[in-house]
Amino acid sequence: MGMLPRVTAADLARWKKRGRRIPVLTCYDFTMARILDQVGVPVLLVGDSLGQVMLGHGSTLPVTLEQMIHHTRAVARAQPRGLIVADMPFMSFQVSAAQALEAAGRLVKEGAADAVKLEGGARSAAAARRIVSAGIPVMGHLGLTPQSILALGGYTLQGRRKGEAEVLLADARRLEAAGCFAIVLEMIPAPVAQEITAALTVPTIGIGAGPNCDGQVLVLHDMLGLYQEFEPRFVRRFLEGAELVSRAVQEYMQAVEDGSFPGPEHSYGMEERG
Repeated sequence: MGMLPRVTAADLARWKKRGRRIPVLTCYDFTMARILDQVGVPVLLVGDSLGQVMLGHGSTLPVTLEQMIHHTRAVARAQPRGLIVADMPFMSFQVSAAQALEAAGRLVKEGAADAVKLEGGARSAAAARRIVSAGIPVMGHLGLTPQSILALGGYTLQGRRKGEAEVLLADARRLEAAGCFAIVLEMIPAPVAQEITAALTVPTIGIGAGPNCDGQVLVLHDMLGLYQEFEPRFVRRFLEGAELVSRAVQEYMQAVEDGSFPGPEHSYGMEERG
């Protein structure tokens, strides 16, 4: 039996039409990409959240294009069936549409990404259109856009003030018109996300945007309970990973200290003594 075909950007619109929900997880390295591929995760987002969970920064702002290429390439080496979407980091697309196209091209050519994601609505539509016109699929991102936290004043719910919901809907339509194949909706009220989802033909991927988006995304390290510096309300831990890792490390240390590791079964040229 042949291998299953890889997931494409075009597949996601068909899934929305059929009512099939889309699970998305972030991924930053080869080992995790292999695991996610084994269970069939259809979209792997190489998020600039790696700035926090992998590199220890306080935000996504310090992440460079070179770092995004490096991590995207590591994920791509696992050859997952899922769609690999690479975040365009802060200041890689804001200066001009030409700059955005060059950065997106590097993520595809050097990082082996299948698609790129950029933040912002009306201000990013021209960049999205330019990238799409070059044949690179683009995922949009509205609501709480972490690269704009200095202007937003922190990680706060968006779209709840008068007029903000209308702006979000208009921005979503602009991104769809620019050719985006999907749009992430982050930290916006569930009714607003539901309205946007119903208005678009492309799928929405929610994170803190309620249950009525076409898909959901979580940061892998949040979902696994590995990252403990910050836990947004919308995160659900499906594993207490930090506890499990701590317990395993403690058992390893004890085994080294009491001499039970390595035993004969872990050593070359030794036989069991009876």
